[in-house]
Amino acid sequence: MVVEEDASSNWGGTDLSGGQWQRIAVARAFYRDTAVLMLDEPTSAMDPRAEHLVIGRFKQLAEGKAALFVTHNLDNARIADRIIVLDGGRIVESGTFESLLDASGLFAELYKLAQDR
Repeated sequence: MVVEEDASSNWGGTDLSGGQWQRIAVARAFYRDTAVLMLDEPTSAMDPRAEHLVIGRFKQLAEGKAALFVTHNLDNARIADRIIVLDGGRIVESGTFESLLDASGLFAELYKLAQDR
């Protein structure tokens, strides 16, 4: 199924918000039962309630599957069994949430910066 780019005309000229479009895209990803589940920044335009629901559903659907969750929101990385940290397109760190914080590397630095906002 392809969602038309000019779909706003189908709703009498009223367009969906970025978060609403994002929810549609995530719902489509969750619709199919596949061996691999991959989401790239699935909650970037969502409010905290919607984000919480998506993260919870992702955790359920990822059970027993290969799952990749790309995020800049480092709190969301807590759900991962393994976190891979990229810098300039290269892997610079890998580990669990706690081990990366303890390592005091790039992940810990970025996490601290995000908490200080």
